[in-house]
Amino acid sequence: MPHDHSDHDHAHALLPPDPALRVRALETILTGKGLIAPDALDEIIDTYQNRIGPKNGAAVVARAWSDPGFRAALLADATSVVADLGYFGRQGEHMVVVENTADQHNMVVCTLCSCYPWPLLGIPPGWYKSDAYRARAVREPRKVLADFGVTLPPETAVRVWDSTAEIRYLVLPMRPAGTDDMSVDDLAGLVTRDSMIGTGLAREPAI
Repeated sequence: MPHDHSDHDHAHALLPPDPALRVRALETILTGKGLIAPDALDEIIDTYQNRIGPKNGAAVVARAWSDPGFRAALLADATSVVADLGYFGRQGEHMVVVENTADQHNMVVCTLCSCYPWPLLGIPPGWYKSDAYRARAVREPRKVLADFGVTLPPETAVRVWDSTAEIRYLVLPMRPAGTDDMSVDDLAGLVTRDSMIGTGLAREPAI
């Protein structure tokens, strides 16, 4: 599906290649034009980075691990399910959850920009927005996974999902072994941001 950045291609070409420098340049330009207030921007960043982060997504994953009915509903219509939990809004309007299994490992990328489910995962990490990740994730996903410390069995297929303005993906990682007696809250503590992007696995429980 098409991305929503065609109107911005020219502007992007004029910005520095480094994502952090791009953000700083854009913030300076928009503040100078009176289009954004720095205090409001700081509040938004604090909300998504510190108060939301990946906590919402981890809660969804933990519940899916614990409740088969919830898991089935989530895989069938993630947008409605997460909206009912209060996780909705800009950057999270159209959600699809893809499940990791022994046969298939899923990984998410946005090849042309950085579409990302903010209400569930918070602010995208810098590497997710980098040119290297966006190019390599599609071309050599196993090598990218290896860079993140993830080595999969040869028989496990890797599928890469291209996030767009129309659809944002969340990976439902495999539940770690030895967690049958854990509470939903404790399970959520095993869910990492990277495991919900597909560049990582859920944490193993402490012995």
